[in-house]
Amino acid sequence: MALISIDSLRRQVMNILDKTDPPGGLELLSYKRDRSIALISRHEGGYRVIERGFTEQDCCIESADLARTLKIMIKREFPRSRKVRVFKFSNPEELQRLRQRI
Repeated sequence: MALISIDSLRRQVMNILDKTDPPGGLELLSYKRDRSIALISRHEGGYRVIERGFTEQDCCIESADLARTLKIMIKREFPRSRKVRVFKFSNPEELQRLRQRI
């Protein structure tokens, strides 16, 4: 898990996701770990996006739309954050585990 500046978050997330094999992905967490955005690579191409926080949604988007959608979600879920926690996983079942909240 790493803390990444919100200014370079989208660029780094896109670079990491390009190198990730399905069904792996990334989870973006607020500093207090109470809001999150999970990005899961799919075998068919594109990504499954799970947003938990101010808005609860689960959707599938294409790779071309990911950058724009991610920008909107980051502004909605992390409006005042300067740093975001990034957790890389290889299996989506890892998202179900409980995390300590600060």
